[in-house]
Amino acid sequence: MAYTIADLIEHAVDLMPERVALESGATTRTYADLEARSNALAHTLRGLGVQPGDRVGLYSRNTIEAVEAMVAIFKARAVMVNVNYRYVESELEHIFTDSGMSVLIHERQYCERVCNTLPNAPDLRARIVIDDDSDADLRCAGDSDAIGFEDAIAGAPAERDFEARSSDDLYMLYTGGTTGKPKGVVWRQEDIWRVLGGGIDWFNSEPVTDEWKLARDGAAGGQLVRFPIPPFIHGGSQWAIFQSLFAGGKAVVYPEFSGRAAWEAVARHGVNVIFITGDAMGRPMIEALADAGELDLSSVVTVASSAALFSPSVKEQFLERFPNAIVIDAIGSSETGFGGLGVVAKGAPHTGGPRVKADSETHVLRADGTRIEPGSGEIGMLARTGHIPLRYHNDPEKSAKTFREFGGVRYSLPGDFAQIEADGTITMLGRGSVSINTGGEKVFPEEVEGALKAHPDVFDTVVVGVPDERWGQRVAAVIATRDGARPSLTDLGDVVRKELAGYKCPRSVWFVDEIKRSPAGKPDYRWGVTVTQERPADEAQSAPGKS
Repeated sequence: MAYTIADLIEHAVDLMPERVALESGATTRTYADLEARSNALAHTLRGLGVQPGDRVGLYSRNTIEAVEAMVAIFKARAVMVNVNYRYVESELEHIFTDSGMSVLIHERQYCERVCNTLPNAPDLRARIVIDDDSDADLRCAGDSDAIGFEDAIAGAPAERDFEARSSDDLYMLYTGGTTGKPKGVVWRQEDIWRVLGGGIDWFNSEPVTDEWKLARDGAAGGQLVRFPIPPFIHGGSQWAIFQSLFAGGKAVVYPEFSGRAAWEAVARHGVNVIFITGDAMGRPMIEALADAGELDLSSVVTVASSAALFSPSVKEQFLERFPNAIVIDAIGSSETGFGGLGVVAKGAPHTGGPRVKADSETHVLRADGTRIEPGSGEIGMLARTGHIPLRYHNDPEKSAKTFREFGGVRYSLPGDFAQIEADGTITMLGRGSVSINTGGEKVFPEEVEGALKAHPDVFDTVVVGVPDERWGQRVAAVIATRDGARPSLTDLGDVVRKELAGYKCPRSVWFVDEIKRSPAGKPDYRWGVTVTQERPADEAQSAPGKS
């Protein structure tokens, strides 16, 4: 036995085989079902030549089959490659070839894109196709026929007869971030479990010392129902599933998202914990509550957000609707795992990133690697030590920049700026790669976005820097409003000034129908810059002196 994803799930299977593990609509899988089906699929992967350490792609929305595939891949000791289902063919080619995947499991509706990409991905030798009620042709010219997902399961033994696994078995997460091509972040499975899967106590950072503890605690207590809404390409969503499976919980999965549909799922399945990615999901959900009618949402005890801006104005609306629930804003990244969490309180300032209680291995560093003292007011780089990734896949240069050693201690520095407060909490400011330099002052887009969303007409926004003759850059906002509203820059500035210095106010604004975000809810800053370059601003002001 080892601290691996597959072993930890198998412990729950052994203790709670008859519990429901997965649910979507009327379809369910017990832990025994999940065990048998994932074992069979793992045997099929082995029959296709997949060996420990080989990469297997998963190209699917949030489905029960996707979860079964994930478990099967880890049972076979292969490395899962998460494929963004919104990728076009050139992006698919990059991830197919960069990862070196040998087998791809994908939904049927993506057959054409996959077939068009295969000639440029010579290492990809086999496909397993999940039926999704589409009628896409499974065959690719010059390629062997794909195997149907159910056929792959039906034709293989369901026994758990795999060799012993190692805590050094790998987990890889491809992350798009805000710029550049996706990069695979490579972890030891024990390390990622320690920081994102329940291997430490979230509140005191104490490690779990018994690999059966999560399953044993789950068997002894009641079953928690979790609903991870973000796509499984998002690491946080994957680990919300794994955490549920480690502890004998029930995970609810649906392939499509809308605010109304999310609440219907919550009511139908009696969801206790809702996992979202910031405003991208939180805002349409909270606004859909106005039309929720008689839905019974009394089961909700926690709303947890991570990985994207969760603005205080939206948090407060959740608190008002669910006064007895805990609303959590957590920080983390593909390069650090969990970094800290904050329990939301009413009346918090509307200034961007969360303020969280960090765990013992999260710090704020100066450029020279020395730790910033709490309460100094100094801005530094967020850093994590202890259980951190091994490297970026196929990118030694980026690995050297992100995973650095200072004073004999190895850190992961994902590129986020932060401040450590006098009480030891950490205030997140934003990603340095998209910060705006206006007259020598650094402005982090997230803090301005959070302030802007307190304006009643602002539904969503991305803040970027645009050229300015006097200051080098000026702060610009690309805004999607409610009902076609067009708030003036003066009105927007009045709201921002309640929370931030005057030089952080937008001086130019572009109105759009919709803000482009990644499937994980992260803002697309490159798209925001493109909007500002394609046409003149809807309103612009000259920048006054700093204030």
